[in-house]
Amino acid sequence: MARTARCPSCGATVEFKSVASVLAVCDYCQSTLVRNGEEIENLGKMAELIEDRSLLQRGAEGSWQGVHFGLIGRIQLRYEQGLWNEWHLLFDNGKSGWLSEAGGEYVMSVPLRVTDPLPAFSDLAIGQKHTLVGNTFSVTNILTAECVAGEGELPFTVGAGYPAPVADLRSDSGGFATFDYSEGEDRPLVFVGDSVDFKSLGWANLRENIPIPAINVKARAFNCPSCAAPLTVGHDKIESVGCASCGAVLDTSHETVALLSKAVAAVRQPRLPLGSKGTLRDEKIEVIGFMQRCMKSEGVEYCWGEYVCLGRDNALLWLTEYEGHWNIARVANRAVRAIGDVTYEGENFRHFQGYTAYVKYVIGEFPWRVRIDEVATVDDYVAPPRMVSRERTNNEETWTVADYVQPEEIATAFGLKSALPDPKGVFANQSNPHLERHRSLCRRFWQFAGLALAVHVLILMLGPSGTLHQQNVAFSPVVSNTALQQYGPGAAAGTTPATTQDDTLVTAEFKVPGDTPRIEVVNDTTANNNWVALGLTLVNKDTGQAWQASREVSRYSGVDGGESWSEGSASDEFYFGDVPAGTYLLAVEHEMDPRAQPVYGTLKVNRPGPRLSSLVLLLLALAAFPLFTRAQLTGFEKRRWDESDHPIVSSSDDDDD
Repeated sequence: MARTARCPSCGATVEFKSVASVLAVCDYCQSTLVRNGEEIENLGKMAELIEDRSLLQRGAEGSWQGVHFGLIGRIQLRYEQGLWNEWHLLFDNGKSGWLSEAGGEYVMSVPLRVTDPLPAFSDLAIGQKHTLVGNTFSVTNILTAECVAGEGELPFTVGAGYPAPVADLRSDSGGFATFDYSEGEDRPLVFVGDSVDFKSLGWANLRENIPIPAINVKARAFNCPSCAAPLTVGHDKIESVGCASCGAVLDTSHETVALLSKAVAAVRQPRLPLGSKGTLRDEKIEVIGFMQRCMKSEGVEYCWGEYVCLGRDNALLWLTEYEGHWNIARVANRAVRAIGDVTYEGENFRHFQGYTAYVKYVIGEFPWRVRIDEVATVDDYVAPPRMVSRERTNNEETWTVADYVQPEEIATAFGLKSALPDPKGVFANQSNPHLERHRSLCRRFWQFAGLALAVHVLILMLGPSGTLHQQNVAFSPVVSNTALQQYGPGAAAGTTPATTQDDTLVTAEFKVPGDTPRIEVVNDTTANNNWVALGLTLVNKDTGQAWQASREVSRYSGVDGGESWSEGSASDEFYFGDVPAGTYLLAVEHEMDPRAQPVYGTLKVNRPGPRLSSLVLLLLALAAFPLFTRAQLTGFEKRRWDESDHPIVSSSDDDDD
């Protein structure tokens, strides 16, 4: 049950909804009130909250893991790079928790009692592993923040300037944890939870449905302390501003603007003007800042642009551009498993390159404190059209996920009057333009190959085929009926005896049906280290029409240097085409070495089905198309990886080396 008390400063009613709350800030006079039993102690004025465009407010309600909650308090914390909110929430089951709001990312967490020893704050290191509630977490951020202001109910005593040494940890399943050392170097409070999608919490009573309070900070106008150019800051969430006139970077977190650093080179105006608004992939985006970052390789400087943008629910996102190649990038909401290559959301990303990136100059507004020459170690991993990148400093590890965007899509999204430059070369996560065409042709190839094979088998099963005539033959320098009759232990049953006239063999008559477009003559012989020249004459007995062909059967074999060898073939086949129906006979003349041994064999006249060689030739012709696109695909990938730390080495490259 909620308890109420009177503010000792102004007399207003102060309500404590949670029994765990020990501090409340009076909504009327901003006095910080601490509850000690029935006593209320006034610790003095709490600093006013900084307007930060947050959609959340005390009294907003939602649901997490099936339990309803309400926001009952908030503290604002500042660290070197910026500002974030920690919202104190009360669940309907009486338990309390926290909702962290930083840069458009939201994390729900609840206290966890840990009995195992944990490292001291000074012993923490980026990438350090810890096991909590059965999951492995990696340290991704180590910082010392301080409380700026607070409101509502809080479970501990806090005020402006209150120190908060904390470490953030993430798991590759999306889990989140915090070690809070505000109560001592060796006694961290532990909170565990999950990164959550804002809309998934089913909000009610958000600030977007209520007029913005009158305390909303107006834009600040001032002159650049370096060049006196007029500058404007849109709201107090901005921590630094880059002067477009001279490249100076200014700290705007205090009323007195301070010079953080100054660019040493002329400022390049961004392709997207600051303040540009557009809708990209169904998300409204506003460009608020631009920085140029660079890296050096073999003494050559390579630079790219990064546009800082506000997206849906005021979430931070980046548009990056290099040589006409664009990406839209966001901070990953979970740790990335990095062992060689990396896995993110079930997809494998290959390591592309590692380098040291530094800030060359900035213009516009930034929600964190940015400096010229700020350095980070970067590793890029690609699975086109996506890329994940890891940036590491001494105290922070950040993973971002980027998606490749065509320049035409960027120009359309922001309504640019002129087209953006065409991309140059191949970018790390650029989609291979030949991939879909190759996949389509591969699918078509297998479809047509399957159809061709099915037709071939169907014709074999149902089409005209079979043997029209078969007989045993003998070829020798002097052919006689006696030699022919003696050849026969392996003679096929039902064959017709051949007749000879000197060196000419004439078969018995055979019938050719009318639906036979061609006939096949096959000679299977015992030729070895021998040759036989054949003259074939196919004669239509009804019309006297004749077809002639010359063939040769030759085969040689032996042993050379202990290895067997052979060449030629003891068999031959030949086709007579456009043969009309009728009664036929085949005359076979032969010629061979007079000193050679006789050659025996079988002569067949067939009515052939479809030729296997025709099917093979058709498949080869069909395969030419996907083979061509495969070559295009491979060439594009080679150009991509030539720019990486892992270039594809071809056999020709090896030869050159």
